[in-house]
Amino acid sequence: MSRIHEALKKAEQERSMSQPSGAVQSTSSVLETPPDTANVMASTTAMAGTGPAIGLNAESLLTRSRETSWTPDPKTMLFFGTDEHASGMEEFRTLRSRLYQTREKVALSKLLVTSALPKEGKSFTAANLAQVIVRQHGRRALLIDADLRNPQLHNLLGAEPGPGLSEYLRAENDEFSIIQRGSMENLFLIPAGRNSSNPVELLSNGRMKHLLNRLEPMFDWIIIDSPPAVPVSDAAILAKECDGVLLVVRSNSTPGDAARRARNEFAGHNIVGVVLNGITPDLSPYMQYYYSAYAPNANGGAKN
Repeated sequence: MSRIHEALKKAEQERSMSQPSGAVQSTSSVLETPPDTANVMASTTAMAGTGPAIGLNAESLLTRSRETSWTPDPKTMLFFGTDEHASGMEEFRTLRSRLYQTREKVALSKLLVTSALPKEGKSFTAANLAQVIVRQHGRRALLIDADLRNPQLHNLLGAEPGPGLSEYLRAENDEFSIIQRGSMENLFLIPAGRNSSNPVELLSNGRMKHLLNRLEPMFDWIIIDSPPAVPVSDAAILAKECDGVLLVVRSNSTPGDAARRARNEFAGHNIVGVVLNGITPDLSPYMQYYYSAYAPNANGGAKN
């Protein structure tokens, strides 16, 4: 029996012993510390004003979420392939390490990934970051496509487009019916669902906060892909429900004033970093050196 299961069972027993008859049950959660610590702690969280809470844990996630067939794009979904040294993979491993370093200093589990303008690589970044996180043993990540205007995550992963977030925000579906899992272990997806004519109103109606509160205990990371920050206000609304913001800018593309405007949109929020996307080999000589010097050669060994 795993330590997580034991912790969940113990928390459930303690709660049932201490809870008076007729009291509203709280949800059970497991909080995992950063990867250099082995401790697993059981805790409970109560959601006042939401009515009786259904028990949420890892077992219910696996049994109640929908298993679907994903056909990810091999050109952009880097960690679904067999090549462990494809261009870009090492950068995502570095990004993962930096985020865990930040997590040692501040609470960070709900991460918003956005950009200043469209077509700068925010969805690509969000999807590959989630993939590299679950490559670590026992780590579980949830991708949420909160770009209700131009959703892309289901296309990148080759997943079903819905039901998804928009259906949940309309109170048409519960959280488990919108969660998908595919071929990569411990990676889960909530697609955007059907298009909405009023995305700001949906994101502001309180159900997004409720959803994150209910799902956060089951995941090490929740990574939210939002619309770009400058043209619309969706990202600023979502940032209020997240622990940090990761801003994606595109090399030789994102105007400097647009990047500054995006930064200002998140004044008062925790901007944990900036990802420079679209770097070419001539602009990144150190990465070019890495791939030429340390990538495996045809005989299976490292070059030197």
